[in-house]
Amino acid sequence: MGSLSRTPLLVDWHAEYLETRDATAFTRLLVRRYVPGTLERLLAAGPREQRRAAATALGLIGEYDSNAALGCALTDSDRGVRLAAEESIRAVWLRIGTAAQRERLATIIRLNDMKQFRTAIARSTELIREAQWCAEAWNQRAAAHFGLHRFVESIGDCREALELNPYHFAAAAGMAQCYLQLGNTASALDCFQRALRINPGLEGVRANVQQLERTNRPKQ
Repeated sequence: MGSLSRTPLLVDWHAEYLETRDATAFTRLLVRRYVPGTLERLLAAGPREQRRAAATALGLIGEYDSNAALGCALTDSDRGVRLAAEESIRAVWLRIGTAAQRERLATIIRLNDMKQFRTAIARSTELIREAQWCAEAWNQRAAAHFGLHRFVESIGDCREALELNPYHFAAAAGMAQCYLQLGNTASALDCFQRALRINPGLEGVRANVQQLERTNRPKQ
């Protein structure tokens, strides 16, 4: 049976999920019928209900390999697809490396949430040494540096995260915030604009862009 013939089933399951919010049940159905590659194809084309369902499904069963497909969906013509893609891409950013490395990354995120920035830097540095390809480890260390007002160091880590993952709009926005703290409004504007190109749904970033464009506009 071809993937297109399964599309209505995916859409029906997604509609039920939106009513019940039972992610476990939705996931159980998905893994029986779909693989991430099929969902990526369904996300790339077809009716908006299909694209929305595929974007949500990838957030549940997709791995980091789905990063590019979800990154492209951030600029979809449908707002529902864009919102689902943003939620899902944040999820797959954490699904990289071994199970142990994922757990360590989750620990670093918790440390940042608790504002234990020095410990977060130490733990993320250890993870980066072992897995330099982990963009989120760089991004989390950047967040910890920002929390300690180490803006230059944070910018460097944001750049590494974006080099590894060009869809990492959070790193671009974080770099912009660092430049703002350093008083470099021109570079801040460039970074905010980059974040917005990746993810046009970032309304807070859009507001920052509009404000900085007014600030940096040449005087008549």
